Amino acid sequence: MAEIPDSHPRKVSLIARQNLVDAAAEGLLAASAMIAHGRGEAFDYLLGETTSDSARLAIREMAARLMVASKPAISVNGNTVVLAGHDLIRVAAIVGCPIEVNLYYRTPERVSGLLSRLEQQAAEVARGPAPEGWQGDWSAAVASVSLLGGSPDDAIPGLEGPRSVCCSGGIGGADAILVPLEDGDRCEALVGMGKQVLVVDLNPLSRTAMTATVTVVDEVSRAASILLSEVVAGDAVPTNWDNTKALEESLALMARASP
Repeated sequence: MAEIPDSHPRKVSLIARQNLVDAAAEGLLAASAMIAHGRGEAFDYLLGETTSDSARLAIREMAARLMVASKPAISVNGNTVVLAGHDLIRVAAIVGCPIEVNLYYRTPERVSGLLSRLEQQAAEVARGPAPEGWQGDWSAAVASVSLLGGSPDDAIPGLEGPRSVCCSGGIGGADAILVPLEDGDRCEALVGMGKQVLVVDLNPLSRTAMTATVTVVDEVSRAASILLSEVVAGDAVPTNWDNTKALEESLALMARASP
């Protein structure tokens, strides 16, 4: 990839796109990964590639619900690992929850590769500084994050095939699940299990966005960075969240950006 000057208005987006291309070449992503990312970018253009006030409120609600959950968990797919893996490991270390690789197009090779990538990211995070404002043994906190998905021992009712499998120590036993970039079928199934499903989805009209307990309409790496700040602060309190209203606000913002 040619060097992108700092003055380029879409430098961050172009680097993210190239990171996905590289990960796909390594076999970490399904063939449809770039299509899904491109679809999200189209919605992000309508947001001005910035995090809206509505999304910030949703992220704060997400943080609050993760912090008070009895058994929180984070579920990641390939795109999420590549784009936001480091910050989600930091979030998991502070919240004290596992991260589970759970894929729509699941293969043993892809799961193994993504777990290896997460292990590498965790090592990098552990060697780095603790998030500003966090107190404690950072290396130990990161080491306590279980990385799951390689040996599923549970299943999500209502789904069939490889994408139904999960781990009882992660998704299966969780009461609140952060699921960036989830598909609609699985989101509906998790909600049907009585779980709080907290999603990041740039499309406010998707089944995932409309079914979830809390939907953050934002790009996943931006959302993860803000979520990290919120869990470090630790002062968010769950509210009587109106997800439909939040989605309507995101749609109105996108409509104003349309010609």
